[in-house]
Amino acid sequence: MASVLDIPAVVAASGYLPVKRLLDLCLALFCILLFGLLMLAIALGIRISSPGPIFYRQKRIGKNGNSFDMFKFRSMQVQNMPDLHREHVQGLIRNNTHPHELGKKSLKIAGDPRITGLGKYLRKFSLDELPQFFNVLKGEMSIVGPRPSLPYEVEVYEEWHKGRLTVLPGITGPWQVKARNTVPFDEMVRIDLDYIQSMKLRLDLKIIFLTPIEMVRGKGAG
Repeated sequence: MASVLDIPAVVAASGYLPVKRLLDLCLALFCILLFGLLMLAIALGIRISSPGPIFYRQKRIGKNGNSFDMFKFRSMQVQNMPDLHREHVQGLIRNNTHPHELGKKSLKIAGDPRITGLGKYLRKFSLDELPQFFNVLKGEMSIVGPRPSLPYEVEVYEEWHKGRLTVLPGITGPWQVKARNTVPFDEMVRIDLDYIQSMKLRLDLKIIFLTPIEMVRGKGAG
């Protein structure tokens, strides 16, 4: 059996990746046109509801450990105590924490004081992620793949966790439609690695189909 690190080469030889890239471009352009008015309304809502920029650029780690600026609608206060999230996330990774251990259904920070009133709803339904279609057009992300890691998450990765960095990160992926903040970090990585080992167009289309359903449900979001 091929190792996780070998999978991208195996997949590339199958001719799947060019088709995946074409699907990414077509879907990203379609979604930007489809959600254009919604994105404009969200931008106006952010401008009216809280001081600060409409968009938020966040450094993320993508394929092969390369960093890029991921675009999001701003859902937090400008002064947002970044160390709060760093300590929370690194603790979850190091301890492989299950939500039940925290007495919660999700691993997100409960009552996060950094999030704006509008941002709470943008995050619940993943609407803050819409600008990432532009990352897809730039080739930094795919529609489907593991979620892009924060640099301080990668700092505490075990070696096997880095297998999820062997493909382009995605706007959505198997973790979002299966678990979404309701399982420990190691289980999230295993879900991503299972996807990488079995990547194919049919699986991507299934995940794309299930994503709007999970967005409406809002389970595990925040």
